[in-house]
Amino acid sequence: MKWLERVFEGFLWRTRWMVILAVIFSLFAAFGLFIVASYEIVLPVYHLFHSGFHLGAHEHEELVGAIVGAIDLYLIATVLIIFSLGLYELFISKIDEAESDEHSKLLAIHNLDDLKEKLAKVVLMVLIVTFFKYAIHIKYETPLQTLYLAAGVLMLALALYFSHKKH
Repeated sequence: MKWLERVFEGFLWRTRWMVILAVIFSLFAAFGLFIVASYEIVLPVYHLFHSGFHLGAHEHEELVGAIVGAIDLYLIATVLIIFSLGLYELFISKIDEAESDEHSKLLAIHNLDDLKEKLAKVVLMVLIVTFFKYAIHIKYETPLQTLYLAAGVLMLALALYFSHKKH
């Protein structure tokens, strides 16, 4: 019976390598998002240069919206990179190059709580950017709509405050 236990535990331990699929495809997705976000910036900036830097109100709003949308995509790509690095370090192996790099403290993930904390902060930033992306396109015609905007900004500020507050 002891040999069966060893075989089963060995098999169980090796199943952690399935995580490599999530690591690889998260990196592919991040790479794709970086390309799409860069394209979303290049197009309006190219239009800006060809218009001789003369933008109407609509083009100005479109340029700002495209740049904010691209920032949103960059942040989501960053979430995917942090996710893939964290999964790799938690389930597969420590990344030797990251251990020797003094600037890698930002991506140092030692347990699942570290991964969750880093992901939560970046996801919060994605939500903030998405909020402002939609907020710049809304027409504020009544004081109540402006009050809703202020309440949203207040809630975001509180979320940032509580996310950075130490226990």
